[in-house]
Amino acid sequence: QVQLVESGGGLVQAGGSLRLSCAASGSIISPNAMGWYRQAPGKQRELVAVITRDGSANYADSVKGRFTISRDNAKNTVYLQMNNLEPEDTAVYYCNADIRPIYGIYWGQGTQVTVSS
Repeated sequence: QVQLVESGGGLVQAGGSLRLSCAASGSIISPNAMGWYRQAPGKQRELVAVITRDGSANYADSVKGRFTISRDNAKNTVYLQMNNLEPEDTAVYYCNADIRPIYGIYWGQGTQVTVSS
């Protein structure tokens, strides 16, 4: 059974930094893509950043230049370095892994990020 375990959320002041981690366990196959989504209260879940197995990354316009996604294929782990955080970044951040076709698409349990002004 595939599981995604996230860590690294918390409370930080505007302008600060946080690093999120997400480890995929139970799969012997490196995910095709791993990414981070977020959902703020009253809003839909949105893509933050995604990275493929070969390291190609895409970002939401709102985080470009501030967030960096990376992954360690040997550990099936994805990271999100978040710098210069803004109150608008406050949300629950969810890890996502695409392990199709043998497995499927999986989500982490979510980790809260709160940025105070």
